[in-house]
Amino acid sequence: MRIDYFSHMPDLITRLRHITREQKQFGLNPALRVLIEARVSQLNACVYCLHLHFREALRQGESQCRLDSLTVWHESPFFDAREKAALAWAEALTLLPDTRAEESVFAALKFHFSDLEIVELSLAISLANFWNRMASGFRREPEFETTSKANGLACKSTAESPPKPTLTT
Repeated sequence: MRIDYFSHMPDLITRLRHITREQKQFGLNPALRVLIEARVSQLNACVYCLHLHFREALRQGESQCRLDSLTVWHESPFFDAREKAALAWAEALTLLPDTRAEESVFAALKFHFSDLEIVELSLAISLANFWNRMASGFRREPEFETTSKANGLACKSTAESPPKPTLTT
């Protein structure tokens, strides 16, 4: 990790973690929330958060098949119209400069979700974007303690530590 941001601002990071945990009190389906967080993490190329959200999704009973097809959710038969509306909104807010959160995306969202659910979903997307930027920007690495269900092998990082700079005089 480039900088351990928690060690520099523990009080603030702890408060932000508490805010993130408060999402458990949302009426929004937790399985949908974690799916959205995983998609946001894919869009932001945050390996730490993606690993975290995939593990959480699997613990909640999400199928590996759906996680594997999350990047192509538009074409995938594994997501229903409600999930696709939420995924489209996640992309619209995450890629805001490009999408401008188009009316058509919002209209599809309104068809499937109440105003409160839209606010909860938008908060979940915003918090995921915040944590992605922190973890990815500071190069936080995933914790590979889980065992792959596919082959029973634990994941291990293949990344080498960067070489220490040499001082020349």
